[in-house]
Amino acid sequence: MTAPDIENFDVVIIGAGINGAGLFRELALQGLKVLILDKGDICCGASAAPSRLIHGGIKYLETGEFRLVAQSTFERNLLLRNAPHTVRPLLTVLPIRSWFGGIVPSVRRFFRRKAKMTDRGVLITELGLLLYDVFGSRARVMPFHRMKIGRFFRRTWPHMAPDVIAAGQYYDAAITSPERLGFECVKDGLDVSPTSAVMTYTTVEGIANGVMKLRDVLAGGERSIRAGMIVNAGGAWIDRINAAIGLPTRYIGGTKGSHLVLDHPALLRELDGRMVYFGTPDGRICLAYPFLGHVLVGSTDIPVDDPDRVSCTKEEESYMLRMLAALFPGFEIDAGQVLYRYAGVRPLPAADVDDPGAISRDHIVHEDRLDGLSVLSLVGGKWTTFRGLAEEVADKVLERLSRPRTATTRDRPIGGGRQYPAPSEQAAYIAALARENAVPAARAAQIFERYGTTARAILSFCAAEADAPLHAMPDFTRRELVYLASHEQVRTLSDLLYRRTTIALSGRLSDAVAREVAQTLQETMGWNDDRRDAEWQAALL
Repeated sequence: MTAPDIENFDVVIIGAGINGAGLFRELALQGLKVLILDKGDICCGASAAPSRLIHGGIKYLETGEFRLVAQSTFERNLLLRNAPHTVRPLLTVLPIRSWFGGIVPSVRRFFRRKAKMTDRGVLITELGLLLYDVFGSRARVMPFHRMKIGRFFRRTWPHMAPDVIAAGQYYDAAITSPERLGFECVKDGLDVSPTSAVMTYTTVEGIANGVMKLRDVLAGGERSIRAGMIVNAGGAWIDRINAAIGLPTRYIGGTKGSHLVLDHPALLRELDGRMVYFGTPDGRICLAYPFLGHVLVGSTDIPVDDPDRVSCTKEEESYMLRMLAALFPGFEIDAGQVLYRYAGVRPLPAADVDDPGAISRDHIVHEDRLDGLSVLSLVGGKWTTFRGLAEEVADKVLERLSRPRTATTRDRPIGGGRQYPAPSEQAAYIAALARENAVPAARAAQIFERYGTTARAILSFCAAEADAPLHAMPDFTRRELVYLASHEQVRTLSDLLYRRTTIALSGRLSDAVAREVAQTLQETMGWNDDRRDAEWQAALL
């Protein structure tokens, strides 16, 4: 390849998880020409396998990580404002079994001494919630905590274990579609910086004399680009990516977190829109809350060596179901209720500790030099703080490139959160969508619920030609899926089924659904019959 064929970028971001996607948006807004690439789809790794919470991290108070709690609660509040189409308040309940339990281990953990927290009593919980309210005061959008004791608590939770004497209540937030939000960050960056680019299913084959060799693993083509700077946002794969470009590092020591989606209508009714966040006898933390008409249960915290070979094991499934059953002995809870299971690797810093839960969830930015280039490796962090991390890293990048900051994302809505109507205005907004596109109000509400204000573009696209619902899944239409495939960087059927929509996660993915969606997208995606069949078969694996 000759020199004129080598395209120049100010920054190349390797890894399109949420940290990479957030940074891409942040840098594109500063007028930089940025390339983001990933060996898979946008947000297809650990960013697609979280507990789907946007939270301040109340448990980090126990280890004295006050800065992380302050940043997390602030970023949570900003996301509730900037992404209201997918981030929503979640009333959280802490079941309590004693009055004074946990005081001694809490003190030990605060001073970074080893201690297992098997009980958090009323006193220590109340103190923690008071601190949490204080740290969450910046940009506050939700109420303060409350404590419920005795019969007032029992009336609400009749099936909970009888030794639970009280419950602390506070608000955090849940995110219905983190994968979509990651895509929307990339889309926002492309919208403001047309010279920037995204390359999914692309690997870095090496770097020499400042030129990076890239390979498209789907199409098979190769490409050479030159970067002014490299950011490694590969999460659990950071060390492998650095090795591929000739930079040996040992920054990552990830842990696996697994989750279940349960079909349990009775438990769903008792949860009534709330999350239970509870300690276990072995000192871990578990959770359960309503999700897409089912119950999301999590999570485990197990050290892993190979991020490419993680799955939710039967042992983990059994553990989570057993802990949930112990909290709710009034319900039958078993493996037959599991609709879907998933696992991801938290990109935590390498640490020699006995308890993986003790590893900090704060982020670290390492800087190395390679072939005359600055390489930043983004280690750690969590979904909630992706924007704050992106802002911090962008400032480092701008300083090294001698470029000024020209915009902030603190108050900038993301994707379908732009021009999002207030709750009191949503009925009128949906009615206007229905009139404009000659669809029933229920259909307009459905699309608005899925995509936020992007609903206007999707419904307009659907109305431009004859549309029809899918036979296997009538609440989705053919034109709706074609819009996603043609406007949202979709390259495989799994991109759409698992990440641009919640079809798979909601437990609705079947052979009939995968087959019909593949047939619907065949012409748009340019697939021949063999590729179409391979896509729907791969989506079911």
